[in-house]
Amino acid sequence: MRAAPSPDWTAADAIDHLRSLDSPANRVGMARFGIKADAAFGVPNAVLHPMARAMGRDHARALELWASGFREARLLATFTEEPEKVARPQAVAMAADFDSWEIVDHAADLFCDAGLAPSLVPVFARDEREFVKRCAFAMIAWASAHLKKEPDATFLGWLDLIEANATDPRNFVKKAVSWALRQIGKRSMALHRPALDLAKRLADSDDRAARWIGKDAVRELTDPRQLERLAARSARTKR
Repeated sequence: MRAAPSPDWTAADAIDHLRSLDSPANRVGMARFGIKADAAFGVPNAVLHPMARAMGRDHARALELWASGFREARLLATFTEEPEKVARPQAVAMAADFDSWEIVDHAADLFCDAGLAPSLVPVFARDEREFVKRCAFAMIAWASAHLKKEPDATFLGWLDLIEANATDPRNFVKKAVSWALRQIGKRSMALHRPALDLAKRLADSDDRAARWIGKDAVRELTDPRQLERLAARSARTKR
C-alpha cells in the first residue's frame, strides 16, 4: 500500500490505512459526543477530510467504503462519492444503515448535492426511525445554506413539515428540526418572517419539544447580529 492516500487507492487500501491510525482514546471521546464508536477507528475528521481530497471522487469505491460498515469508511464514502451518480434507491439503502447523527449529517449533505432533497425530505420526515427522520431535517438545513437556486416555495413547504414534526421529543430529531427552522429563517428576508412566526407559535406550545424548538429558533432569529447579516445579504442580492 502507498504511504500516502492517492486517487488509485482502493477501498481496502483506505481501510487498512484507517486501521493503522486506530486510537482507542479517540473512540472514547467520540462516544461522549454521541458518535457511535463500536465500529470506528477513532480517526478525527481533521484527518479524514485531507485524506478524502487526496483520494478524489470515485463512485464504485464509495459504495465499497460504505458497505464496510466502519464509521471512518462511511464518512470517506460521503466525502468521495460522485453526487451526480447517487440515485434515490442508493440514498434509501444508505438511510437504512444510519446509526449515528454524524453519519446522517454528512449523508444529508451528499443527498442535497445529488439533487435528491425535494423528493427525499418528505419521505424521510414521515419515517419513524430516529436517524432517518433526522436526515430529512439535516437536508433542509444544508439546502437552506447551500442550494442557492432552490426557490423560496420549497422552503415554505418545508416549514409545514417542521411544524408537523416539532413534537417529536427524541434528541437527534428535535435538534435537527430546530436546526432546519433556524437555517430557513436565515436564508432570506422573504423566509425570515414566516420562519420566525412559526418559531413563536412553537415557543408558545404546550408540548415540551415544540416549545424548546421554538424558543431555540426565536433566540437565533431575533439576534441583532443575525438580522444584520441577513439584511446585508439581502442588499447584496438586490444589486
